Amino acid sequence: MSFKAILGATAFAALAFGAQGAGAQDRLAFGATNSQSAHYAYFAALAGLVNETYPDKYQASVVETGATVDNLKRMAREQLDIGLITTSTLYHAYNGMKEFSDRPIESKLLWAYSLAPQNVVMQRDGDYVSLSDLDGVTMGPGMRGSSTEATSEDVFALFGITPEWVRGTNGELANAIKDDRSEGFVKSAVGTRFDALTTDIAAFTPLHVVGLSEEEVAQIQAELPELSIVEMPGGDMEDSGPYKTWGFMIGVSARPGMDDQTAYDLTKAAVENVDKQAAAFPTLEGEDLAQLTLDYATSPLHPGAVRYYEEAGYEVPDRLK
Repeated sequence: MSFKAILGATAFAALAFGAQGAGAQDRLAFGATNSQSAHYAYFAALAGLVNETYPDKYQASVVETGATVDNLKRMAREQLDIGLITTSTLYHAYNGMKEFSDRPIESKLLWAYSLAPQNVVMQRDGDYVSLSDLDGVTMGPGMRGSSTEATSEDVFALFGITPEWVRGTNGELANAIKDDRSEGFVKSAVGTRFDALTTDIAAFTPLHVVGLSEEEVAQIQAELPELSIVEMPGGDMEDSGPYKTWGFMIGVSARPGMDDQTAYDLTKAAVENVDKQAAAFPTLEGEDLAQLTLDYATSPLHPGAVRYYEEAGYEVPDRLK
């Protein structure tokens, strides 16, 4: 082939590549959780929202995963771009604590979207008034392998309380309560109310929620800073007036090394289109995602997210930068 022909072919290839590149989309993988979860539905809606908001810029898809820890590990390997996390586990990963002590993962938060208070739910006839009443009592710490289980163990250990733990899936723990093989369990609430599983138990077995004392609140704040303290309204089903418990947020963090503009774009799309996400995750209805994030985040925000929040008029605390 002559030099002129080679040059012509090269120019044509470059032109073709340039045309393709101009319209090319960045592929983004969103790590969620198991496909049966309401949080998977949230991430599916989020991917659709991003594709709709930036049709020429991003092509997002959802990946079914093992949730927080799995997502963080995959983001560290650059197999995912963003992922579902709990703020407590993200805190451990970012600061190289617990199971991340030999391999910290500098994943930074973009936004949080769901508060997960951890209710200590016990059978009402057991007359359990304080956490200290639960020493030696048969109960579940939360679903095996979950953030609920891990944080329950941390909180009870902090107070020197050792229940007789029952392990299993959420369904197995619920059945153990119904069958009187367990006195209760620790279970995430949805917002400030019982989730569907706990409500189902309450239909057959009267329940009582055990809240934190002010001394216990202070101790958690001092020694477990990755956790948030949540004020709960209580009610008839809870057999309680207002009470306090610990909790964490469920949110979205970015893989280490994500560029600022992508983080900015994703945060902007999420914060400014809550109604479209609420269609898949109804507890988001009317929520201010930015304020929710700034109120409950416990580890640094991505610089791209910080830029969006500040441009939108929010004051980002120094501890989150």
